[in-house]
Amino acid sequence: MDIQNRVDPSYEISLDAVKQRAVRGVLALTGRTFVLNLITLVSQGFLWAYLDEYQFGVFWIVSAIVNFLVYFSDVGLAASLIQKKEKLTEADLKTTFLVQQGLVLTLLAFLYVLSPFISRHYNLSQEGLILLYALGISFLMSSLKSIPSVLLERKLEFGKFIIPQVLETVVYNLVVVFFAWQGFGIRSFSYGVLVRGAVGLIVIYILEPWKPGFAFSKSSLKKLLSFGLPYQANTFLAVFKDDGMTVLLGGILGPAGVGILGTAQRLSQYPLRFFMDNVTKVTFPAFSRMQDDKAHLERSVTRSIFFITTLVFPTIIGIVLMAPIIVELVPRYNKWEPALIPLYLLSVNTIFASISTQLTNLLNAIGRIVLHFKLMIMWTALTFAIVPFLALKYGVVGAAGGYGLVGISSAVVIYLARRYVNFSILESFIKPLVASIIMGFVVLIIREVLPHALFSIIILPLIGFMTYSLLIIFLYGSRIFEDVRKTISSIFSI
Repeated sequence: MDIQNRVDPSYEISLDAVKQRAVRGVLALTGRTFVLNLITLVSQGFLWAYLDEYQFGVFWIVSAIVNFLVYFSDVGLAASLIQKKEKLTEADLKTTFLVQQGLVLTLLAFLYVLSPFISRHYNLSQEGLILLYALGISFLMSSLKSIPSVLLERKLEFGKFIIPQVLETVVYNLVVVFFAWQGFGIRSFSYGVLVRGAVGLIVIYILEPWKPGFAFSKSSLKKLLSFGLPYQANTFLAVFKDDGMTVLLGGILGPAGVGILGTAQRLSQYPLRFFMDNVTKVTFPAFSRMQDDKAHLERSVTRSIFFITTLVFPTIIGIVLMAPIIVELVPRYNKWEPALIPLYLLSVNTIFASISTQLTNLLNAIGRIVLHFKLMIMWTALTFAIVPFLALKYGVVGAAGGYGLVGISSAVVIYLARRYVNFSILESFIKPLVASIIMGFVVLIIREVLPHALFSIIILPLIGFMTYSLLIIFLYGSRIFEDVRKTISSIFSI
């Protein structure tokens, strides 16, 4: 089978193979996510010490500008290749590659023309402008990886898929931390993104050789765009809502304000990056191939949300409770005290995102792309109506509160998704939420009694873990022991 896959990129796998590879994919991505986020978290810890809020703000503003352009480069063709039920053809692959590269080069030219205006508007230094160009080059290298990435993802060969990601993350963080430690400031990010892009591009073509080529098939393009354009419209709205808002807030709050808000966002989203992304990465192609088996799909959705929320809910509550102690005890972190209240408010977003992201992922997989598009319009409108207004009135705290309010609106996705897939609300996230809230109260009470010292940083998470584990056993019964052993496998009920 491996030889056939290598020779024919359009080779299709059976539903049984989908299930087996999905399980392996979740396991591989879970391990990858843990390792990568651990590396990133340690790296971020050093960067919070070596860089200030202004330097972080410049990086996030410039990254948001480039990310905003990135999503014009694909028009959903990569997602269409993954979602397509039929076998892929060389015309599909080469037409997609041609369209993507044409869009990328056009956008890079557009970025170069706009760079003087961007530099003036945000008062970027020469280092900030160099970072803008470095991210543009990295964008080009990333686009060249798209077809090999699609082929690996479509075949659910996530064991291979994670290798370039691991190498990219390790190299990027080593480079950025080293140069930040040496006092290079914003230039540290520029060096990091360039090295990361080059490493990822080389490695993925070694793992999934594909000879780049250009072709144009009108029929192939039309069919791919029938799914790709609505999909990309949703993605564009997500980027417009997130990165577009970061660009707008850069003019309201300034780089330092964006640095504080971005730090709070990054910290609040670590549970999602650790525990959610690996599941959603696998479930989109897997659910796409289970569209006609509703009973199996219902069990899969319940299990996948349970897996995510059981890990995300207690982790975000633990971060919120531990952050004030860490900021107090580490002298170099004192400057991040203004990020604490935004962190509390943004944690509301994380709670709802851990549920809604998997459900919108489900809607895409079963072809309800228009419904997802309508939801994205709602979230985008709410974000631009609430967040800038509160930012102007209350600064960074107001912006964070606005994001929290928008996050609560995600509850509507639960109602809509259950119209198509009748997953269990109680089993998937209500029980983990109850256990997490009780755990939070226990840890909060003990935190107020214990002195704020290194000992507290060690003992409080242990108490939280033991309390939460006992509560989960109580709520789910003895079957939780069996579930722990086969959680990943039972996501797809093999």
